[in-house]
Amino acid sequence: MRELRFDPLNIIVCGIGGQGNVLASEIVASTMNDLGYHVAVGETYGASQRGGSVMSHIRVSATDEIGVLIPSGEAHIIIGFEPLETLRMARQYAGPNTMIVYDPRPIYPLGVLQGNQSYPAIEDIIEEINTITSENYAVRASDIALEIGDTRAANIVLLGAFSRLPGAPLNTEELAQILEQRFHGSALEMNRKAFERGCAAIHVKGGNEQ
Repeated sequence: MRELRFDPLNIIVCGIGGQGNVLASEIVASTMNDLGYHVAVGETYGASQRGGSVMSHIRVSATDEIGVLIPSGEAHIIIGFEPLETLRMARQYAGPNTMIVYDPRPIYPLGVLQGNQSYPAIEDIIEEINTITSENYAVRASDIALEIGDTRAANIVLLGAFSRLPGAPLNTEELAQILEQRFHGSALEMNRKAFERGCAAIHVKGGNEQ
């Protein structure tokens, strides 16, 4: 069991229902539990399972049982599957030690598509995320997943990028092993490609190399 960068380590996974973010959070949490850490997980859902906001809190400790809710301003890592949802979480939970890895491709709500609601300009969202923390990494996970042939693999792309962050509790090798256990056949091959592309999409000084 390696020493955590922070203990407890607080991770938020956020996005829109149907993006695979719940699976991503489950992979991270269950793997940390299997490695012997204390893990607490909580999830909140928006108005609908598909299309509404979905957020997972993951808290990890090497020594103590911990509560499930991350206090405001105390997230260490935010994994965002949708830029506006990422910004919303960053506004509430980011602090001086927060790193963010996110997909900058917007998912427009039905109200926006129908012209009844507005969605901020993506440039404004990115600019505000940049002001919240300089340690943020935009990874075009949806575009990468489309390139390799399955848009559902965007979550695995982001997990690959996440594994390269300094202080990420799971390194590239560990998460790759989990994929070997979780998937088989063509699904494994697809997710392996997605994971490798996610790892290659982020370059962080001092990041995990294994």
